[in-house]
Amino acid sequence: MQNTFAGFNREILEGCVRKHAGGDNVPVRLNPIATGRFNTSFYVGLGQRNMVLRIAPPADTVFLFYERDMMLQEPSLHALILEKTDVPVAPIIALDTSREIIDQNYILMERLPGTALSQAGVFSPHAALRQVGKCLAQVHSLTATQFGYLGEHHPMRPRDSWRDAFTIMWRKLVDDIASVGHYDARESRMMKHLVDTHRHLFEECETAHLLHMDIWSQNILVDSAGNLTGIVDWDRALWGDPEIEFAVLDYCGVSEPAFWEGYSRRRSKSAEARLRNVFYLLYEIQKYIVIRQGRQNNRAGALAYKNQVMRVVERAFH
Repeated sequence: MQNTFAGFNREILEGCVRKHAGGDNVPVRLNPIATGRFNTSFYVGLGQRNMVLRIAPPADTVFLFYERDMMLQEPSLHALILEKTDVPVAPIIALDTSREIIDQNYILMERLPGTALSQAGVFSPHAALRQVGKCLAQVHSLTATQFGYLGEHHPMRPRDSWRDAFTIMWRKLVDDIASVGHYDARESRMMKHLVDTHRHLFEECETAHLLHMDIWSQNILVDSAGNLTGIVDWDRALWGDPEIEFAVLDYCGVSEPAFWEGYSRRRSKSAEARLRNVFYLLYEIQKYIVIRQGRQNNRAGALAYKNQVMRVVERAFH
């Protein structure tokens, strides 16, 4: 029997599962999930029960400002989505922050059926993307009274306007990039000045909508016929302008005609919306500078993303 999985001792993993799912006399089946990029995740079998165990990164990991402890917001988000929509998300069994068994937070949830779209073989993704569009329309209909990252991980103080929330988010991201050595003082000032002088663009969004912010092929589950069975990884969610979600969908290749067919709402094509989209695209791209340098020690990769950012800035604003 294999004793270690992705660097974790089997007994520790079994202990995490049994603490919340019982089954002391039933063997635990463990299989690493290859698609995970941030957490370390496992498919878990316990008798007839199928679950997913996700373990957060160690506390000394280099995080983006909103990533530290972001797992903490998943139980309340899943509960809200399950109550208010018919979007297929997993019921949460337990979030454990006790550090009793392992010195990392972890979450145990029911396993949804299906396979990640990225691994599902060759078929048209039309049906799945249309269904994702319908689901995101429901998610975006959920609203809050304040804007920003409002979850239990508290990466920022909630704001009363999207303009103020996005400005803070942008400035925090710039600070993260500076902290890994890829924006010097001049570049940091320039990037912060950029958002400060365009704050008016973000006044159009007056309602805080729930946004997933990480919809791509690995977070879309489908069955053998290509129909949607689940949307996973809600830990990056925030409350704000749906247009920033659209920028992520553009970047990840999800905003195809089939998606918009399901979403059933028109996307603004105004000059202001196009310029907002540049900021939202840059918010998505810039995070990879921190990820490549801070977590992967890949300076060349980080510089490639930085150069991409600066090309976009040059084209759009100079």
